[in-house]
Amino acid sequence: MPIDAAKATSAEPRTTELAWDHKDIQLYHLGIGAGAATPDKPHPATDPDELRYTLESALHVLPSFATVAGGGMAVAGGLSAPGIDVDLAAVLHGGQTVTVHRALPVRGRATQTSTVPAVYDKQKAAVIVLRSEVADEDGPLWTCDTQIFVRGEGGFGGDRGPSARLELPDRAPDRTTERLIREDQALLYRLSGDWNPLHADPEFAKLAGFDRPILHGLCSYGVTLKAVVDTVLGGDVARVRSYTTRFTGVVFPGETLRIRMWEGEGRTQVSVTAADRDDAPVLADTVVEYS
Repeated sequence: MPIDAAKATSAEPRTTELAWDHKDIQLYHLGIGAGAATPDKPHPATDPDELRYTLESALHVLPSFATVAGGGMAVAGGLSAPGIDVDLAAVLHGGQTVTVHRALPVRGRATQTSTVPAVYDKQKAAVIVLRSEVADEDGPLWTCDTQIFVRGEGGFGGDRGPSARLELPDRAPDRTTERLIREDQALLYRLSGDWNPLHADPEFAKLAGFDRPILHGLCSYGVTLKAVVDTVLGGDVARVRSYTTRFTGVVFPGETLRIRMWEGEGRTQVSVTAADRDDAPVLADTVVEYS
């Protein structure tokens, strides 16, 4: 079997040194649409609210940057873990959680410790759970939990894992906003470290079952967090404590994301759909928790 669940979950933690500076953060922010036009920002490139993401003298760090810090991804590291040997064309991102322990610095050096807490058997697929804990000399910075869906690798007799779903509130959303995904968005986003050809190469995309390259799930993830921070938190990234989602559908570059938000005490629940395809689901079970 390409996946040996027992070997993967019992392996020793792997450590990686991470480093980043303002250029990495600016590139990531541009990759998730910072500085791009939105319905309420007619001149986005010079809008003070956008310059917080794009100008080094005013820079702050959106917590979803944790998914690409150091120029790599937990996904890439996890797929090279002991006991795991899978075809990249069969891999999809299933879910993502970032837990923030303190505000991410604009410049940093840190150690990432990676483990595989679980491998779930969904019969027709396997779900690999990856955990990356990152700390610098001042202590913990963030924890990333990543779920990787691998088609065709289930049926090994393992635990099916959790299946609870988060229902949307039975009322109209408190806020709805839309974000256009540029035609070149995936090409720009992949420069932050996710080089999977699924997001750039039409021939590879066809091998994976898509008629053209799709947007990175983590790009939609970042676009959504930025929308919540900008509209609910007044742009204050330091208030974010955790952000979790389940990836439920693809986005093609050139489409528009419709982001609906239901606000609660210290949390906002979010639904993300593809507005151009009759609100086809994109992100579900999505919650941003904040102080």
